[in-house]
Amino acid sequence: QVTLIESGGGLVQAGGALRLSCAASGRTFSNYAMGWVRQAPGQEREFVATIDWIAGTSYADSVKGRFIISRENAKNTVYLQMNSLKPEDTAVYYCAARGRVAYSTKNNDYPYWGQGTQVTVSS
Repeated sequence: QVTLIESGGGLVQAGGALRLSCAASGRTFSNYAMGWVRQAPGQEREFVATIDWIAGTSYADSVKGRFIISRENAKNTVYLQMNSLKPEDTAVYYCAARGRVAYSTKNNDYPYWGQGTQVTVSS
């Protein structure tokens, strides 16, 4: 079992930046691939970024070049640095984990989810 707790969301103006953090429980965090997924009001959950156990990454086209996912295994934490934010980035951002070393861009491949953190980008 893995417990995930997100933090770092908030209100920011377009063009600004935020860094989300996700703290994970468990002693085998380094063996888990992690992901960030977002859900805007009235929309389905959308894959944002993912990172495998040796820090290989993949991004949605909509955030590529603006967002950076990283992990710090010693702290059981994964981060999402979000730069050049746009109003369309407004959503609840969820951290997700899967008990495999390889990452996935498919939301259904993640059995563990956090409660989410709200990110609002004003124009």
